[in-house]
Amino acid sequence: MKKDILSPKVEGVCMAVVREADEEGEPAWYVYLINEKDVPLNTVLISSSGQGEIDGEQRATSEMRHYLETLGPKSWARIERIVEDVFALSNQYWLSFYIGGDIHDKRYVFVAGSINEENFTRLPLMGTKGVLIG
Repeated sequence: MKKDILSPKVEGVCMAVVREADEEGEPAWYVYLINEKDVPLNTVLISSSGQGEIDGEQRATSEMRHYLETLGPKSWARIERIVEDVFALSNQYWLSFYIGGDIHDKRYVFVAGSINEENFTRLPLMGTKGVLIG
């Protein structure tokens, strides 16, 4: 039964959206996973999708899946590039990972319109600013 499954609370793991230069030096937006823990995250799975309304019409993005074998302690990893066209949607990231033999999972949602420079904050470990969900 679902009530019998213990799901540890996820703390010290954040998602962030950062504006930085792409490979050609042009401004771009990227999604990062930040591990503030003193232990690595193993078998990291991230599923991303967006949905909402644009100009009165329901829209949804394709679902993308990402895998990291390990994300070390006190580190971060770039997950995907995100285009400004989907900032008007709610962008959801489902994260699952193992610490030891325990599985952890958490849903992070950047609500529609929240990805903008007005919502920038100093990001842990990275030494830059971006939109953070913890």
